[in-house]
Amino acid sequence: MASGHVAANVRHMRAWLLLVGALAVHVADEALTDFLGFYNPLVLGIRTRVPWFPMPTFAFGPWLGGLTMFVAALAILAPVVRRGAAGTGPASWVFSLIMFLNGMGHLAGSAYFGRWLPGTTSAPLIIAASLLLARASWQRHHAGRVST
Repeated sequence: MASGHVAANVRHMRAWLLLVGALAVHVADEALTDFLGFYNPLVLGIRTRVPWFPMPTFAFGPWLGGLTMFVAALAILAPVVRRGAAGTGPASWVFSLIMFLNGMGHLAGSAYFGRWLPGTTSAPLIIAASLLLARASWQRHHAGRVST
C-alpha cells in the first residue's frame, strides 16, 4: 500500500472521529438547552396542518440514550473506517451530508424564528467537521485511484 494511501486512510479516520466528537458535543448542547422542548411542539404543530408529517416526537430519556448509543457505535467504527472496509466511503459521505444539513438547519431555524434555537451553539462545529470528513473522503478516494 502506497504511503499516500496510508496517510489518506489515517486522515479519513481522524476526520470521522472529529465529526463523531462534534456530534457528541452537539447532542450535549441539545440536551442542555432543551431541544425537545422546542422540537416536540414544533412537530405536533406541523402535524395539525399536515397529518401525514413523518417526524416522530421523543421522550428525553430514550432520545438521549439512543443518540448516546449511536455516537458510541460511530466511534467504535473508526478502525473499520481506517481500513476502508466496504461501504465506509459511502457511509462517510452520508454521515457528512446529514451532519452538514443538521448544522445548517439549526442556523437557518434560528434565523427563521428570530432567536437562538437549542443546539445552534454547536452547529458551526458540526458543519466544519462534516466538511472536513467530506474532504478526507474525497482525498482518500483520490489516493486510492492514484495508488492502484
